[in-house]
Amino acid sequence: EDTETGSYLQIIEGKPLYPLITDANGVVLSLPPIINGEHSKITLDTKNVFIEVTACDRAKCRIVIDTICSMFSEYCSTPFTCESVTVESSSGSVQTPPMKYQTMECSAAQLCTKGGITGLTPDSVADHLTKMFLPSKAVGEQVTVEIGPTRHDVLHQCDVEEDLAIAYGYNNITEQVPNLNTIGAEQECNKLSDAIREELARAGFTEVLTFSLCSRDDISTSLRNGKALEEAVQIANPKSNEFQVVRTSLLPGILKTASCNRKMPLPLKLFEVSDVVFKSEDTETGSKNQRKICALFSGKTSGFEVVHGLLDRIMLSLSEKNYSIRASEESMFFTGRGADILLGTEKIGHLGILHPEVLENFEISLPCSVLEMSLEPFV
Repeated sequence: EDTETGSYLQIIEGKPLYPLITDANGVVLSLPPIINGEHSKITLDTKNVFIEVTACDRAKCRIVIDTICSMFSEYCSTPFTCESVTVESSSGSVQTPPMKYQTMECSAAQLCTKGGITGLTPDSVADHLTKMFLPSKAVGEQVTVEIGPTRHDVLHQCDVEEDLAIAYGYNNITEQVPNLNTIGAEQECNKLSDAIREELARAGFTEVLTFSLCSRDDISTSLRNGKALEEAVQIANPKSNEFQVVRTSLLPGILKTASCNRKMPLPLKLFEVSDVVFKSEDTETGSKNQRKICALFSGKTSGFEVVHGLLDRIMLSLSEKNYSIRASEESMFFTGRGADILLGTEKIGHLGILHPEVLENFEISLPCSVLEMSLEPFV
């Protein structure tokens, strides 16, 4: 229940052992990662600071302690010095902080070429890298780069190339036409989506952009669809109850938008053209994207004829005549007021008047009609 420590309890919850740091007299200094002790609290009069870092990942722990000790050492009585500590454990002893320095040999010409930089000598390259806290020295056409304990982000030569480009200044790099024989083009799915957006805007609908993640309830119980979670991609470690799964429908986001804009002039006419995600055993990632369109009409009347007319307008703009609607059994719709959209014999979407229970779940008091369909068959 403690708001300051509650978010850390899950780290040691269920663990048979957890760390407890004490001094030689047995006085508790801290119980990481939950709370620190009053006995070791730092004040304005503190002169000697003992830095301890605990983590679930040893590599990340090393990065943190190297960085903190390096930053603190600037303010020591003898600047840039610190006392090391030997940590003894069942797996052996290790001296910390490691403070390891590495060197990397790089070709000055290659560093410049990869960043599109021209006109720099090896000495100039070394000077620019030194500005980025990478002390460097030119030896012939090569540059020897020293990587200190505060630059754990530098792993490969490409990281050095990036730092050189930053030091040189991105705005100072001369623009060049790539020496390629290929031409970029907009994907057909995006081109179609833009055309549909323009058509819906002409019909008086306002575009919204909602989150790709939502809660489990948003796509299941709130829409009276208990089977929705079976095909939804779930987040392994969600940081919030609002972002637990990747949406399988655009409808929850639009309904939340309508709920938050209840005081706006009626009717509300909203739409979104974006991707949803489903589980798929046929792809390498185990999931697949699907481009969908969703539109909502909310006013003093249900407006079913409005979304039905919108469907006809979309199909007309797509020059598609082989479509039809049939009675739908979707539980999100008011009984007898829902329809499936068929392209030939294939169901590609649905439209109808939302059930009062769905409206109540999203705190909407006015009747709403919605249209949601896939654009994939038209690409």
